[in-house]
Amino acid sequence: MVGESSSTVGRARILLIDDDPDSLTILGGLLHPHYEVLVAPSGARGLEIAATAQPPELILLDVMMPEMNGYDVLMQLRANPATRAIPVMFVTGLDSASAETRGFEVGAVDYIAKPFSAPVVLARVRTQLELKHARDRLTDQNSYLEAEVARRLKEAQAAQSQLLQSEKLAAIGLLAAGVTHEINTPLAFLKSNMATLRAYLGDLLELLAAYEALEDKHPENDPALAKVELLKQQKDTNALREDIAPLISESLEGLARISNIVSELKNFSRADSGQWEWTDLHTGLESTLHIVWNEIKYHCTLAKAYGKLPQVYCIPSQINQVFLALLINAAQAIPEKGEITISTGQSAREVFVAIADTGPGIPADTLPHLFEPFFTTKPVGTGTGLGLSIAYGIVQTHGGRIEVETTVGKGTTFTVWLPIDSKQEVNEGISA
Repeated sequence: MVGESSSTVGRARILLIDDDPDSLTILGGLLHPHYEVLVAPSGARGLEIAATAQPPELILLDVMMPEMNGYDVLMQLRANPATRAIPVMFVTGLDSASAETRGFEVGAVDYIAKPFSAPVVLARVRTQLELKHARDRLTDQNSYLEAEVARRLKEAQAAQSQLLQSEKLAAIGLLAAGVTHEINTPLAFLKSNMATLRAYLGDLLELLAAYEALEDKHPENDPALAKVELLKQQKDTNALREDIAPLISESLEGLARISNIVSELKNFSRADSGQWEWTDLHTGLESTLHIVWNEIKYHCTLAKAYGKLPQVYCIPSQINQVFLALLINAAQAIPEKGEITISTGQSAREVFVAIADTGPGIPADTLPHLFEPFFTTKPVGTGTGLGLSIAYGIVQTHGGRIEVETTVGKGTTFTVWLPIDSKQEVNEGISA
């Protein structure tokens, strides 16, 4: 006789539910050489075994049992999500079409009639197990396909978003290039004209001083001299002398600041050079800082610890975009007052740019999702969750990596590592 706990690793498990010991002995004897057989002498016990962590792959269920007949057992099996998919074959001595119909209606897959025929029992059991295994494989395949479709859809969304972002950046770059060109031309005129105006005013003031020197040589009651003196008082020539030079200096300083902003905007967008080239990362950092300064200056102090960096072979506009994303992220991580520190350096064939903030840090459950597309901890409507994802993709394209160190309550450091010759690293990675 086969007991309830008999097990044979690697073979299909079959549960026999029958109140007749003789039927259990006969069926168990037929099936045991080929399968792992579990037995239950009642419907209630059968339901318990079927709902265990290792459920049977097939149930042979007697129809006529006291307390709980086979139909009732099958309906409970089908009502439980854990046992709903287990195929059930009825074992019965009934020879009635209505009984068979009722069995199929409640969910039976086949019948085995008493008395048992060994070839028939084994053939039908094998058929149902093969069908179940086929269904399981189909379910697994469907689950895999659904997961693969979801993964590829997510990748496609991320790629589309990155493409849209790249197109926006390209458009901004072209706009910046056009704006800088349009501003630079009148700006050059203004700077040149202001310099000329300064020289002219110097000449006029010198001439005025010469005329004033002649006043002492004219009689005090000269009517023409009296008019000139009145006009000098009305125009307050002393105040004009004091104000003209500072006004021109301040105007030239303002023009110089506008010129610097235009230059930094051009350096940041690099619309005229979207190709790989050797560039100075410090120049890119400074350009980016000028662009993002309004986001930082009101609540963050800025510290710089620049090391000596060689020029890096990269796409400057893309690397500047990475700096922009990390600086904005650092600024937004600081809720009130704090400090952002930018450190740079070189190690062997790599350079690094580290951007640290004194914000609240990143929780451990958030860290694995930082660079996922559309993931954001910001309130709805205040962030797309694409900045860090796009930055991560750009750095990967350059053969580099982004490392994150964070301590809850103290702050976070994002470190961008780039090979000095990014194109060489990428090509070596592909060939490897």
